Amino acid sequence: MPDPAVCRAVAELAPWFHNLHLPDGTRTAPGHPLGDFPAFKWRALAPHLPADLSGWRALDIGCNAGFYSFELARRGARVTGIDVDDHYLRQARWAGGQYGLDVTFRRAGVYDLAGGDEGWDLILFMGVFYHLRYPLLALDILADLAPRLMVFQTLTMGGREVAPGVQEDVDYRSRARFDDPGWPKMAFIEHTFCHDPTNWWVPNHAAVLAMLRSCGFAVDDTPGQEIYVCRPDPALARHRWDRSGLTLPLHAPKG
Repeated sequence: MPDPAVCRAVAELAPWFHNLHLPDGTRTAPGHPLGDFPAFKWRALAPHLPADLSGWRALDIGCNAGFYSFELARRGARVTGIDVDDHYLRQARWAGGQYGLDVTFRRAGVYDLAGGDEGWDLILFMGVFYHLRYPLLALDILADLAPRLMVFQTLTMGGREVAPGVQEDVDYRSRARFDDPGWPKMAFIEHTFCHDPTNWWVPNHAAVLAMLRSCGFAVDDTPGQEIYVCRPDPALARHRWDRSGLTLPLHAPKG
């Protein structure tokens, strides 16, 4: 039976975006419009991550109330969850106490990771990309951290098509190729999407693959809707980020 004190605390910390299943049986967002979120995403992803993460350092970017952080901690990882929203961090710290899990939560965003000297074996970068004003900068920063694995998830548009020749040079007279449904592209949101003014970009599947490649990530698997399991592959990177916000070509153009 749910603990009345826990129920009161859940109500005081509302609203919740993560529907956490607490030890006493209380759920933090049982009426979530997406269903049992994000548990259904975790069920798709979980078999594609090591079952034993002992000795791994994991970073959960945009951790919200900590659902993924707690799942990684249960597998033995030393987890740090970061978010820019103090409301979510209060929820996560309280929930961590309910579970009895030792997870570190701190206020930070993905751009704050630039130039850091912390090492991470696993990075979760889920549900953040489309909220970023400077999305490729974020991917460059994460590539610089060189994790063993990265899980990337973003809102996407369109189907799964990938146009042929997307890694080839395009002559300015051939710009009609950009109209191909499988050409890498992102929709830009000037005002709001789903009444949220922090939604800026919605890429298609081809753009996700291309952007990850350009920043030096190879996609090993796509275990669920809009989820990409990646590993660093510096040979794929076309540019080197120099921490000034600029990128320098890795290879001189031919011709």
